[in-house]
Amino acid sequence: MSSTTPGAAPHADPDCVFCRIVAGEIPADRVHEDDAVIAFRDLSPQAPLHVLVVPRAHSRDVRELAAEPALLAHVAEVAGRVAAEHSDDGDFRLIFNTGENAGQTVFHVHAHVLAGGTFAEGAM
Repeated sequence: MSSTTPGAAPHADPDCVFCRIVAGEIPADRVHEDDAVIAFRDLSPQAPLHVLVVPRAHSRDVRELAAEPALLAHVAEVAGRVAAEHSDDGDFRLIFNTGENAGQTVFHVHAHVLAGGTFAEGAM
């Protein structure tokens, strides 16, 4: 678990694809970045706007991120800003997949921001 708060130096895992994106080793279509997080478009979008908000510091999942409430709140704040800037109405769905059985495929905490269009009630 990391001990990073917004603005602190990030911890990284050299084998993690998201750590490598954060470091600039793998390109991504970034829509936001600051000292604590980056946000980039998902390669397999599930909505007209599908952006991942990724803390720069490596934590496995949202349970670990919850130990850092300031960073978790910052992820949610950035998600709202990204939705407001990149979708028509600013409404969005924020999803954290936690664990393999829940659909997490990259074990670096990340929030999915889905927006644009209407979501079915009860879906996801």
